[in-house]
Amino acid sequence: MGTVLRVNIPGVPHLGSGKVRDIFDLGERLLMVSSDRISAFDHVLSVGIPDKGKVLTQLSKHWFAVMEDIVANHLISTDVAAFPESVRAHASELAGRSMLVRRAKMFPVECVVRGYLAGSGWKEYQETGGVSGVRLPAGLKLASRLPEPVFTPASKAVTGHDENISFDKMVQAVGRADAERLRELSLAVFRRAGERAESQGIIIADTKFEFGRLDSGRGEIVLADEVLTPDSSRFWDRETYRVGISPPSFDKQFVRDYLESIQWDKNPPVPGLPADIVEGTRKRYLEIHRRLTGRDIE
Repeated sequence: MGTVLRVNIPGVPHLGSGKVRDIFDLGERLLMVSSDRISAFDHVLSVGIPDKGKVLTQLSKHWFAVMEDIVANHLISTDVAAFPESVRAHASELAGRSMLVRRAKMFPVECVVRGYLAGSGWKEYQETGGVSGVRLPAGLKLASRLPEPVFTPASKAVTGHDENISFDKMVQAVGRADAERLRELSLAVFRRAGERAESQGIIIADTKFEFGRLDSGRGEIVLADEVLTPDSSRFWDRETYRVGISPPSFDKQFVRDYLESIQWDKNPPVPGLPADIVEGTRKRYLEIHRRLTGRDIE
């Protein structure tokens, strides 16, 4: 059970790396590789979670297919045999965790949809009675289900946390027509995903989507990056869900809870993770993939 923290492909331009993904330039196409890196409190930890990158890639592939009649996506293939010859030599590292995608000009906003009140949305609601300028009913509690899913966009932060913004600020950033279309698509994808997940006993409390335009920003809008994964979404088990508490989730909250328990001050040096925390996190990622797709990772 190996852990892939970073992939290097000699001779192929490396466009950049995020907290989890490494992106390579293949001309009109990109190669996106999901590593097993894990971040918490805006720091990438020195220890990865085996198979995490495979879960992110394969769940995204699943959801792209489920949503393709609602919105197109940028995925070309996850089959390394279909990748350009320049990268196929690295098949052992890329298999199961990489996507060949069409290049898109990304919108500079995170398209967040909330079906339940949690995380930064709960914090903002306590302070203002709403989220991202959307007024919500009074008297809601932590983990309350919202009357209807709400679209609460966020700015893309280069460092640190994304920040919730109003829809009007999103309009200023991308234009009204695109803002309204992104809101419409985000809500449609969220509703379908919520129905699918509920049938498997999973609640999608909230999630964030990324969209772009093909053809250097002149083409159609596509769903891109990752979709409805444990890194971009808050998944709860319906059996353990309770209003008024923060339900256990299938994501890196297990890691955050451990780091809080050792009273880390959230500044370097970043602590390592004991084996039981690594394995417990891995099991949560694998379980949510199995619950949502009905199969194990490849």
